[in-house]
Amino acid sequence: QVQLVESGGGLVQTGGSLRLSCAASGFSFDEYAIGWFRQAPGKEREGISCIGQRDAAKYYVDSVEGRFTISRDNAEKTVYLQMNSLQPVDSAVYYCASKWINCGPRWSTNFEAFNSWGQGTQVTVSS
Repeated sequence: QVQLVESGGGLVQTGGSLRLSCAASGFSFDEYAIGWFRQAPGKEREGISCIGQRDAAKYYVDSVEGRFTISRDNAEKTVYLQMNSLQPVDSAVYYCASKWINCGPRWSTNFEAFNSWGQGTQVTVSS
């Protein structure tokens, strides 16, 4: 059974840091790209970062570039999202999702291409 489980969310002050984890099971993890997405109340879901299979490539949207770092440990079947310099606008439920091999050119909006999703972890940044 394919499963993705996010963890590491919580409450942090502006300027603080969190590291999210996405633990995978039930599929050939190193053959899949993993994306991080978030959705705030009343807002559309947005892709924020993606890492290709076997750490082939890493992508970020402009709003998190330079603040967030994505990485993966294929032996542990886990993808991490290190989030620094957090701002209140980063408050959202964060989800990870898997996609065969590559992130693809429209990874940040092509949600249907990601076949499995986790349940999400809440990140709240206080001002």
